[in-house]
Amino acid sequence: MKTAVVTGGGSGIGLAVVERLRADGLNVAAIDLRPSDADFAFTADVTDRSQLDGALSAIRAQLGPVTVLVNAAGLDGFKKFNNITFEDWQRVIDVNLNGVFHTVQAVLPDMVEAGWGRIVNISSSSTHSGAPYMSHYVAAKSAVNGLTKSLALEYGPKGITVNAVPPGFIDTPMLRAAEKNGFLGDIDETIARTPVRRMGTPEDIAAACAFLVSEEAGYITGQILGVNGGRNT
Repeated sequence: MKTAVVTGGGSGIGLAVVERLRADGLNVAAIDLRPSDADFAFTADVTDRSQLDGALSAIRAQLGPVTVLVNAAGLDGFKKFNNITFEDWQRVIDVNLNGVFHTVQAVLPDMVEAGWGRIVNISSSSTHSGAPYMSHYVAAKSAVNGLTKSLALEYGPKGITVNAVPPGFIDTPMLRAAEKNGFLGDIDETIARTPVRRMGTPEDIAAACAFLVSEEAGYITGQILGVNGGRNT
């Protein structure tokens, strides 16, 4: 049985991915600053390599080598560009980009040794069109897409696929917080401009991740698979 690690697995999209992969029969460990009460949930900050290495050591001891990784840990931050401090910028880059760097680098040896691996990075549809008040977030997620493509080229010969899933308009705690703070437009109007005429759910993203980490997706790598109901802007 394969062992998967999901960062940001305590809530939102990450939790949905944890639940879906478990339903599909994988051993799944969640890493989060605020992990759920589920089995194999570990507390660690993905920006802190020592914390991350400690969590991964415990996961390997209990579940074995990690050959599936879904990077769902994320941090947004809605601010006008001129109001973004360097500390704001650094924290968003640390979580959304450097966190991916740390986790991928930490689990790659397991995948290389196994000759098989699946990595899925959750990015953002904002990388396609940009987004106001989120310059630091969009910059970080755009870099994740670039990192994804480069890793796919480097590690494809070793049996490891690397893809990204940029969610569209997904009903998550992060989105609802943005709505509450006045950073979103009219939700009904956005839904009306979405071809499938609904918001997405965390489970929609989890379904895409489940496919990309499966055996059937072995010929798919270096791709940015938008899950957005057909709305690309």
